[in-house]
Amino acid sequence: MADAFFVALKLPNLFRRISAEGAFSVAFIPLFSESIEKDGDKESLRMARNMMGYMFAFITVFSVIAVIGMPYIIMAIAPGFDVGGERYLAATELARITFPYLLFISLSALLGGVMNSVGRFSVYAFIPVLFNLCLIGVLLTHDMVWNTPAHALAYGVAIAGIVQFAWIFVYAARHGWLIYPTFPKLTPKVKKLFILMLPGILGAGVYHLNIFADMVIASFLDSGSISYLYYADRLQQLPLGVVGIAVGTALLPLLSRSLVAKRYEEANSSFNRALEACLLLAMPAATALIIAAKPIIMGLFNYGAFTSADTSVTSLVLTCYALGLPAYIVAKVFSIGLFCTARYKNTC
Repeated sequence: MADAFFVALKLPNLFRRISAEGAFSVAFIPLFSESIEKDGDKESLRMARNMMGYMFAFITVFSVIAVIGMPYIIMAIAPGFDVGGERYLAATELARITFPYLLFISLSALLGGVMNSVGRFSVYAFIPVLFNLCLIGVLLTHDMVWNTPAHALAYGVAIAGIVQFAWIFVYAARHGWLIYPTFPKLTPKVKKLFILMLPGILGAGVYHLNIFADMVIASFLDSGSISYLYYADRLQQLPLGVVGIAVGTALLPLLSRSLVAKRYEEANSSFNRALEACLLLAMPAATALIIAAKPIIMGLFNYGAFTSADTSVTSLVLTCYALGLPAYIVAKVFSIGLFCTARYKNTC
């Protein structure tokens, strides 16, 4: 059931990271920052509402198609699951529950991009806390409401998406940015956004499809193999989120606005400080995960059904992940810098 749930969780997160929090945010935030600088808040608000209209329409249609075709999607991403077997049926059912999360977290990413562009970073940074609280909440009540802990977590993911969107929607509205979907209009800015998104989709897609390749291979291995990858990845994501994603989230609007205003020395300084901060924090974090992988896994997971053998395998996976952690964090900073300089070619 753990393997099935982690497959169901990765599916909406794949599209979320490739499109909403990946290519869309990287393309939208510079465009929105430029609109604030040149066109003012009112025009920027209309632009954001139009973008949300496109996002809502596209992801809703995409989600409906995905939910209907979920049995075939599970066959493609977890071919090692026996069709009709317990893991296959559970993964199909749970993925249908979790997939609507994609819509709400994508809309939240758009609102988060707006808030980051106007210098309010904390509200979107708090979003993952709400996700974790929702999952903890449903687990505490799983024996009273849900069939299994896996079902509780799947519904928790769906509930978390609604809670996250409501949180940032209310916050943005209170600060003068009431953004809701309007009927999509193909404006020049929308065309520019789609053009800017293409490189981001390709770049982010390669990395995240590699993660799915790991899951495809693991689905042919013993039960629990997908879970080993997930547990180790969660620990790798801690420094990645605290350092790489946090720095990148703050850097993108700062760099965009500096370049729009032609403050090139300020932009260069912001990029260098971001790179220094990442290296200063990433290297010790990676070293700690490599040296203390086994004690960390034992302290967090080696209880109940999680055996010493599970600990050994998961700690080995974590060590391998940690080797590439500094490069992955630094790559996020460079990708933002390259995207911005490509967007504003006169600064290259």
